[in-house]
Amino acid sequence: MTTADTVYAPVGASGFLDRERTIAKAGFNRWLVPPAALCIHLCIGMAYGFSVFWLPLSRAIGISQSKACADISLWQELFTTTCDWKVASLGWMYTLFFVLLGVSAAIWGGWLERAGPRKAGFVAALCWGGGLLIGAFGIYVHQLWIMWLGAGVIGGVGLGLGYISPVSTLIKWFPDRRGMATGMAIMGFGGGAMIGAPLANLLINYFKSASDVGVWQTFVVMGVIYFVFMTIGAFSYRVTPPGWQPEGWTPPSEKKSMITEHHVHLNNAHKTPQFWLIWWVLCLNVSAGIGVIGMASPMLQEIFAGKLIGHPELTFGQLSGEQKAAIAAIAAGFAGLLSLFNIGGRFFWASMSDLMGRKNTYYTFFILGIALYALAPTFAAMGSKLLFVLGFGIILSMYGGGFATVPAYLADMFGTQFVGAIHGRLLTAWSTAGIIGPVVVNYIREFQLAAGVPRDQLYNTTMYILCAMLIAGLICNYMIKPVDPKWNMSQEEVARLQAASAKSEASIQHGSFGIGKGGLDANAAMFWAFVGVPLAWGVWKTLESAVKIF
Repeated sequence: MTTADTVYAPVGASGFLDRERTIAKAGFNRWLVPPAALCIHLCIGMAYGFSVFWLPLSRAIGISQSKACADISLWQELFTTTCDWKVASLGWMYTLFFVLLGVSAAIWGGWLERAGPRKAGFVAALCWGGGLLIGAFGIYVHQLWIMWLGAGVIGGVGLGLGYISPVSTLIKWFPDRRGMATGMAIMGFGGGAMIGAPLANLLINYFKSASDVGVWQTFVVMGVIYFVFMTIGAFSYRVTPPGWQPEGWTPPSEKKSMITEHHVHLNNAHKTPQFWLIWWVLCLNVSAGIGVIGMASPMLQEIFAGKLIGHPELTFGQLSGEQKAAIAAIAAGFAGLLSLFNIGGRFFWASMSDLMGRKNTYYTFFILGIALYALAPTFAAMGSKLLFVLGFGIILSMYGGGFATVPAYLADMFGTQFVGAIHGRLLTAWSTAGIIGPVVVNYIREFQLAAGVPRDQLYNTTMYILCAMLIAGLICNYMIKPVDPKWNMSQEEVARLQAASAKSEASIQHGSFGIGKGGLDANAAMFWAFVGVPLAWGVWKTLESAVKIF
């Protein structure tokens, strides 16, 4: 029997983290790879939940209340040791996270393909866990620039490397279910905050005292926990040997025009119109969704106001301080519920894309999204909390689904050889959307407020602008056609990359080599439970707060 060990045994591997040391051997179960990816994504996904730290950090010096300094500039805030930081200044961490995520993924995506997912995942663990430790030191000495450098910049690099580390690997392990495979991993990024935010709250309450708000200690504990979990995930990665395919599976004989059988080199992918059309498809879909995520809590409070606490006659401005606190807690449940839709959508829509096709899936995102954004003001005017929450839940499921489906879309267009690195470059669309979306939603809201628009109608114009963005995305998706054959690599070029000793595709043996079998055996079940139990706890905590909406 021919196995991967006999045909593709690693030669001259120099280190435990090297890609050659991660090539799977006979008996390895491919269903161990998705939970390894989840170990990393559930940790870095806490980037979405960092707002849990803003209020405690805004009174890190004053403790009971913020010790604000009048007319302090952002530059002065970076170095002050006597004034508390503004929430708005702390919020710049989100910009650092998502800009650095996209930039680092683009810069080091090619290196990841060469180095392999284990080395990239371990470096991501060092950056994300180490960044939190540096951030903890910045909080301890009350230097905002150190916190930005640690958690924001170094942590942001960890986000980028951690996010793309499993993509190429999973697509190669599941050629029969590309969308489902990437959806399983990338849903973890959407779910990280559901675990991390309540965990951070528990730790803050444990560490806080009369002289400390308890945040720097929380950073330390979470940094260590995340480093351990991410390292376990990174060391559990395995890559497929050249020529591997699932036992009993053969590439479909029916040719599909939107799924290539060839590969486009990383250095050429960005020269094609398809890359930039998909870039805009992702950017426009994410811009619309990320703007809503950032304003989900105030949006529900301002639109429904007293209706949330049984006083439909009260507008937001008529609520007492105590009533505003009550609806703020309910709105937090709304934000958590949207996170749940975000996670579920990543798996559901990515899996559906295997049946519908990637292009049709994005058609669904844009057409259904346009309809729901356009109807949102109507749902608000009707006073229907159920329709409003359900509508935005579906929107957020498609926001998450867009992230999870795009790696498979890229594999369909450009092949699997460089899909991880190409995906890394495409994530600059996310960085751009992270600026466009919040700016559109926040500044239009401020403009409407200044114009005297009632708070329950503040977001109507915004919804129609987001509709226009989705219409532009729909047009971009329509324009995507198969890549021109002139960009395809030859079989010999692919063979040289896949096996250094191979001279042609014919010299690479194809088969399962006894790898990939097992399904949900005991080892796989234990690993899935290892990541599933914390995720289930996060879902429970989210649902516990979400039921208060109704």
